[in-house]
Amino acid sequence: MLEIFFEIRQEMECLEEELRKIIRDADPLIKDTSLHLINAGGKRLRPAFCFLGGKFFNYDYKKVLPLAVAMELVHMATLVHDDVVDSSLTRRNIPTVKAIWGNKISTHLGDYLFGKSIKLISRYENTEIVKVLADTSVKMCEGEIQQLATANRPDQTVRDYFYRIKRKTALLIAASCQLGAASCGAPRSIQRPLRRYGHCVGMAFQITDDILDLVADQKQLGKPIGSDLRQGIVTLPLIYALKHSPRRDRLVEILIRGQKSQDEVEEACYLIRSCGGIEYAGWVVRKYVESAREELKNLPGIPARDTLDTVARFVGVRKF
Repeated sequence: MLEIFFEIRQEMECLEEELRKIIRDADPLIKDTSLHLINAGGKRLRPAFCFLGGKFFNYDYKKVLPLAVAMELVHMATLVHDDVVDSSLTRRNIPTVKAIWGNKISTHLGDYLFGKSIKLISRYENTEIVKVLADTSVKMCEGEIQQLATANRPDQTVRDYFYRIKRKTALLIAASCQLGAASCGAPRSIQRPLRRYGHCVGMAFQITDDILDLVADQKQLGKPIGSDLRQGIVTLPLIYALKHSPRRDRLVEILIRGQKSQDEVEEACYLIRSCGGIEYAGWVVRKYVESAREELKNLPGIPARDTLDTVARFVGVRKF
């Protein structure tokens, strides 16, 4: 658990117990693959946002817990599916489910986790919770399909990129912040700024991910550097470089290749870094972090607000 979530440490411990409880009586293969995912850890940002959102109105962690577990299951399902699509063999420095059990098991495990999340959400009488999560799930798929459809294309704009990462990443984080409050009966006046905060943090989180893919320490990041470039995924630093690099033609040449050598990936990373692509993307991250922190001013001044402020600042400077 990240130190910044000290305020909700007991809730996060309950979350880990519930994640294991869900697959305790499952088929042995489902249990083994699911435990592999759970034991791989992760930041658990989405459930943490659920608990912190709930703190702003008549907080009862038992009301939030099923939602928090569901959000983490949705996230885990998308990671399993992503590893199949991306042919990823490691994540967080350990073998992926795909690497150990193969594509077929991975695909069905992702579906299983989605199904489990739906069962948990069905417990809520508040139809808004079900509606928001259903809409979010659909748009997340749209974002992933858009990413596949535009791979290796150098004609993408910043607007195209924002459309994609909003659906891929930001919407689930925004929903986690909003629905944590909704599960405790919070009014729209609290839900709305929480959702806007989550959107900004989610956008900053994904852009930072895309920066780290180009500059991070591979051991610290837990996966190979340049993965996005290798798959032809066009991220914000690359979009900037395609407009400003004096060697744009060479970047395009590498990007449109179906198969890229390690030397080509490293060359493209260098070209992006050398023309200011990282600095530009970092500036955009800071703008989103500032907007997220500004939204917190519309919420009651309780300790959870301070924690959310710390989280926003962490997202902007993280190295993993």
